[in-house]
Amino acid sequence: MRTLYWSLVLSLLLLVDDAAATREKKAAAPGGKPWMDTGGLSRGVFPAGFTFGTAASAYQVEGMALKDGRGPSIWDTFVRRPGEIANNATADVTVDEYHRYKEDVDIMKKMNFDAYRFSISWSRIFPEGAGRVNWKGVDYYNRLIDYMLQQGITPYANLYHYDLPDALEKKYYGLLSKRVVDDFANYADFCFKTFGDRVKNWMTFNEPRVVAALGYDDGKFAPGRCTNCSAGNSATEPYIVAHNLILSHASAAKRYREKYQAKQKGRIGILLDFAGYEPLTDSQDDKDATQRARDFHLGWFLHPIIYGEYPKSMQAIVQDRLPKFTEEEIKMVKGSIDYVGINEYSGYYIFDPHSPKPTKPISYQMDWNTGFAYARNGVPIGPRANSWWLYIVPWGMYNAVTYVKEHYGNPVIILSENGMDDPGNVTLQQGLHDTTRINYYKSYMTELKRAIDDGANVIGYFAWSLLDNFEWKSGYTSRFGLVYVDFKTLRRYPKMSAYWFKNVLQRGKKN
Repeated sequence: MRTLYWSLVLSLLLLVDDAAATREKKAAAPGGKPWMDTGGLSRGVFPAGFTFGTAASAYQVEGMALKDGRGPSIWDTFVRRPGEIANNATADVTVDEYHRYKEDVDIMKKMNFDAYRFSISWSRIFPEGAGRVNWKGVDYYNRLIDYMLQQGITPYANLYHYDLPDALEKKYYGLLSKRVVDDFANYADFCFKTFGDRVKNWMTFNEPRVVAALGYDDGKFAPGRCTNCSAGNSATEPYIVAHNLILSHASAAKRYREKYQAKQKGRIGILLDFAGYEPLTDSQDDKDATQRARDFHLGWFLHPIIYGEYPKSMQAIVQDRLPKFTEEEIKMVKGSIDYVGINEYSGYYIFDPHSPKPTKPISYQMDWNTGFAYARNGVPIGPRANSWWLYIVPWGMYNAVTYVKEHYGNPVIILSENGMDDPGNVTLQQGLHDTTRINYYKSYMTELKRAIDDGANVIGYFAWSLLDNFEWKSGYTSRFGLVYVDFKTLRRYPKMSAYWFKNVLQRGKKN
């Protein structure tokens, strides 16, 4: 049995072999391999022009972290704190996309993807965060973008994915200072000017809530500030950072619209993380707690961008700890997106813990005053993936997207991240046989299509991630990829899920 199974796995790797292509067609046919079942999903059942891609971030895949002129980011400093990252791993090399980008783009093309949502490393362009340009870094992104276009892969460029130049952290405490707004806008302006003739899809920030919450509320992410850390204040700093991130986003969007959009004919947005929330019971307290969770999670950023102010629940709870926008800033922030990216992975039941009100504010997370539950009436919400926070809850996708549609004027949405992880220590044989991941994607994409059928204005879907890579706090103990990476040799091996996407994304296929 093991021999037969291993033969199957090896056959999956023979992309360039005509015989392998024939086997894939047979596998997709009725009565073929059950893991190739698409569940009725195909390009043809999504709206015309719908984009399918994969997503990654510079710090997680590029490597060359301290080479070719790149300045350190706050993560390069953070990973060198003993015990912060699993097995004290670093992203100095990670999967070396800096040198292997052609191979990775070729894999995307072979798997029938349309686009790649990558991020640009700010400190690879401006090693000190501002001023001097590192032209080797500029050349790298030019090569990457040009090769993507050559291979028919559309670039979606994200300007910031957790990796603030460390020089700005040292200079003025980074995101805690309003000085970051102009520095970010200048960096964005340079990217628009340099790459915007070819890049037509821009994002300013990926998951600014995670940046503010994990970096400044519990200190689990760089720069590692919190009340109980060596420095920080969990009750105030997350809100200051979020405010500066919103202003930085809006300032960059203003530059793009005023100087480049008319000529380059592109669009700009922001990427926000969200989850499908459901009240644990029908009680009004649990319903109110669920709304607070939505406001403190998504509304913290999307509400100012759509309505020009923070959610009322946040204003009532956070009070004078919540920074205020000036009238001029409101004009700049409100309406500052052409689309919103939603990163969605999981779902949770929410309840009111009926906790006594603290005598003084403690932290951003405590301000939510909500409890998370992973079962209801003894029934688990869903199986857990490798990550402690990631439960497989397909209805969460429908809930999250529909909530954005119904509460924020049905904006143009890109489902900009979705995926699940396996443990980092799975063998090649185990890693390739990722039927759980296939079922995850099948069920979540089905729920996304249901939301679209019900009127959500979704124009694209990006799987996280093409490759196994450096997974932040988890180092290399977590594998999200459609492609298995041997972290010793850096050799890439497409998993069954990659071939499943190839089958789903065949062009001209209706069902």
